Amino acid sequence: MSAHILSENATEERAENARLSSFVGALALGDLVKSTLGPKGMNKILQSGSTGEINVTNDGATILKAIQLDNAAAKILVNISKVQDDEVGDGTTSVTVLSAELLREAERLIQQRIHPQTIAEGYRIASRAALKALEEAAVDNRDNPEKFREDLFNIARTTLSSKVLSQDKEYFANLAVDAVLRLKGSVDLEHIQIIKKVGGKLTDSYLDEGFILDKSIAVNSPKRLENAKILIANTSMDTDKIKIFGARVKVDGTGKLAELERAEKEKMKAKVEAIASHGINVFVNRQLIYNYPESLLADKGIMVIEHADFEGVERLSLVTGGEIASTFDRPDLVKLGRCELIEEIMIGEDKLIKFSGVAAGEACTVVLRGSTNQMVDEAERSLHDALSVLSQTVKETRTVLGGGCAEMLMSCAVEEAARGVKGKKALAVESFGKALRQIPTILSDNAGFDSSELVSRLRAAHYEGKKDSGLDMDNGDIASMRDIGVTESYKLKRQVVLSATEAAEMIIRVDNILRAAPRKREAV
Repeated sequence: MSAHILSENATEERAENARLSSFVGALALGDLVKSTLGPKGMNKILQSGSTGEINVTNDGATILKAIQLDNAAAKILVNISKVQDDEVGDGTTSVTVLSAELLREAERLIQQRIHPQTIAEGYRIASRAALKALEEAAVDNRDNPEKFREDLFNIARTTLSSKVLSQDKEYFANLAVDAVLRLKGSVDLEHIQIIKKVGGKLTDSYLDEGFILDKSIAVNSPKRLENAKILIANTSMDTDKIKIFGARVKVDGTGKLAELERAEKEKMKAKVEAIASHGINVFVNRQLIYNYPESLLADKGIMVIEHADFEGVERLSLVTGGEIASTFDRPDLVKLGRCELIEEIMIGEDKLIKFSGVAAGEACTVVLRGSTNQMVDEAERSLHDALSVLSQTVKETRTVLGGGCAEMLMSCAVEEAARGVKGKKALAVESFGKALRQIPTILSDNAGFDSSELVSRLRAAHYEGKKDSGLDMDNGDIASMRDIGVTESYKLKRQVVLSATEAAEMIIRVDNILRAAPRKREAV
């Protein structure tokens, strides 16, 4: 009789059961996002339980972040998709699907009585072979600006072809490449601001140099100003009246109250004088500005922009090269922001403020338009994926071919490697190759093509030495990916294989799941 050492309600699952429950969870998650993979992937509607808010997306990480999970292994897959999102920004669905396929293969091997450690070793040998093949196939056009721009354009187009922007992918790919090339090699996407305005259609979106702030200029300020010197502040400008509400003021007559008000006004006036002494002509504040200080500033010919929420202030300081000030005693120490022109513009029905010719010349704003909130949100997610991948590619300039080409290439290399492996490990190496082949299979399934025929033709083409063959999703055929320009970032593909292998290996090695007892609620 085994002693019961766990507290009551705590559970333990052992060996087979534990492995089964972690595999089942991970496979279910893989099957969930599988249908969103590739240019013909489907969307999911995510509805929030508490607010009832609706999201329509096919971005792997967004879908996985939104689901409440109980299964431990499934949570591991969610984490790798998050890491993929943070690291490269795209490929979140691929990494989840590949992990799930590796686990599906592992499950078959375990049923054939092959030890999990043997499988893990085989997977490691296979992933080394796959990554080596991937590296050998990578092309680097860093030294040829024209070709490199074309690479970037193709990467953007490939990324966007599986997103909501696929109809206008040429337009948005150009827009994304222009935005990223403006950054001149910086990976800081903060310089690219995305403003969403519902209305119009997707192709009404455009890239604007400079910075657009989603606020309006104060009533009595000039609406256009050249050669701006900007003081960016986070300070309270709403104390020119005594806030009697909630305060207890004991006075022996209304005259005293008026005196208090006057004192407050004097304080405010002194503050405005201190602000004006910086020699500025634009004052941007994160907080509210009351009418009195606003009119004082306007009298001095200073343009006032109030309530530019935190992100606006932060971005503005980054872009114009100014610092955010909260005290105004030492004008000599405050770094002012500069830009050539500030003007009010209209987008749809809204007035916004545009800062042109900013100090950080690489800064720009993408204005996204679309018919519904969901559409614009999804367009933003898609564009963010493209921008992230492009900015990473500017740093790691190697590229590989997409459309299932890289996966098939790796799969063939893994099968070659399997021939030299002795013992049961060879089965695991072969399984890894099979899992890689699932990616092109799923791509063609999602498009409604005959996957078994297409993928076997693709495999044959690779064995015949046509190393650039991939799936042409528009015609349901095999074609040269180099000719049709389906390019992906080498870093992205490498990260997908690395993360998927590590996650799968981690889950394969599970032999016990221990759950702590839930905390009891204390009786009130």
